[in-house]
Amino acid sequence: MLIHETGHLTAARNLNITCSEVALGLGPKLFSVRVRGVEFSLRLIPLGSFVRLDGAQLKNSPVPHQLCVHLAGIVFNLVAAVLTYGSVFSWINFLIAGGNLLPLYQHDGWKCGLVIMRAWMKRKSQPAEWALTFSGGFVSLLIAWLVIRMFV
Repeated sequence: MLIHETGHLTAARNLNITCSEVALGLGPKLFSVRVRGVEFSLRLIPLGSFVRLDGAQLKNSPVPHQLCVHLAGIVFNLVAAVLTYGSVFSWINFLIAGGNLLPLYQHDGWKCGLVIMRAWMKRKSQPAEWALTFSGGFVSLLIAWLVIRMFV
C-alpha cells in the first residue's frame, strides 16, 4: 500500500497539488512523523491507506493532471510488480493495481470515471454520479466473481 500511496504523492507533488498526509491504515493515529511538509502516519485499523490531498486544488487542475494523480498509484504498483515478477510481492502489487482500477466507490477507477464524466458533461450531475457509483459497484462485483471463477 505504501508503494501505491507514494505514486499518488509523487504525482501530486510534481503537479504542485498540496499533500498534507500519507497514512497507512484507517482510524486513530498510532504514530506519525513529518517529512518535508508531509505527515506520514500509521493508523490503528490495517484496512487501507490514503493520501490527503487538497481536494479543491485537485478539482481545479486540468483533467489530465487529475487523471495522472488518480492513476499514479496504480502505475507505481504495476512497475513494482514487473520489477519483482515471480514473487509474492509482485502478485500483491498486481492485485492492488487491479483492485484500484475497479470502479468501486472511492477507488481510483471510480475517481477517474467521475473526472471523465464531469469533463464530458462539462458539469457535475448527482444522478449521473449515483448511476456511476451503483453501476460501478455492480460491474466490480461481476468482475470479482469472474476472476474467482477462473481460479476456483
